[in-house]
Amino acid sequence: MLAVSPEKLIDGRKIASNYLEELKARLSELKARQIVPTLAVVFVGDNPASRTYFKVKEKLARELGINFVAERLAAEISEWALLEKIDHLNADPKIHGLFVEFPLPAHLRAERVRAAVVPEKDVDGITPENLGKLLIGQEGLFPSTPFGVIELLKKSGVTLRGKHAVVVGRSEVVGKPLALLLLKEDATVTICHSRTVDLAQHTRQADILCAAAGKPKMVSAEMVRLGAVVIDIGINATPEGIVGDVDFGPVSERASLITPVPGGVGPMTAMIVMRNTVQAAAQR
Repeated sequence: MLAVSPEKLIDGRKIASNYLEELKARLSELKARQIVPTLAVVFVGDNPASRTYFKVKEKLARELGINFVAERLAAEISEWALLEKIDHLNADPKIHGLFVEFPLPAHLRAERVRAAVVPEKDVDGITPENLGKLLIGQEGLFPSTPFGVIELLKKSGVTLRGKHAVVVGRSEVVGKPLALLLLKEDATVTICHSRTVDLAQHTRQADILCAAAGKPKMVSAEMVRLGAVVIDIGINATPEGIVGDVDFGPVSERASLITPVPGGVGPMTAMIVMRNTVQAAAQR
């Protein structure tokens, strides 16, 4: 990664560390009521990226004093057996939060697995019920990555009201919910995707540009307005290492603020999972 001036960098690790202290205060209040939040994480197979995220959540939970239940399952597990395991965790009163690591092995249907988690334990915020609440403006457990982006922006002093935010990517778990959360903050939102004609024409209009398309370095400097805030949500494994959806070095020269990959959105995503676990325990 090329060097970028510190004042331009949105340091996700530092912001997540400050968020950690806020969560510890909330946890102290719960523990005074004899409530210790418990998070169960289901990890199927041995996907390297998923294994990394699993370990990050485990370490963070231990640091916060959240009970962590690891459910490691073989890649060959049947869909029926996985759904049965999720049903068991749904019914366990000691479990406050339930998180399934994605992607799953190809024979398992992600949409069915997501829908199997009861909404009150869905700390990733991706069940149809929680996404539906977001759509109609109700409070719930918000999707971890999109809400992490909003928190990064707010804690970096970025004003969202009235700003033009462009989201590149329309996935059910990142692009669409992020657009809804930006709308909730009174931003004006444009969603772009693989069928968008003249993508650069749209991205150059953005005050806040969020890249979540899953394509390495697809956002070039020519696609970014001078002074824009750039949030890179992509995580792509390449021969040169992990890179985002943004061509970081050249784009950082045009951006007023930018997130790195790694070290930007990722740390806040894990922190929001913990935040949602604490919220789920408090609402029990």
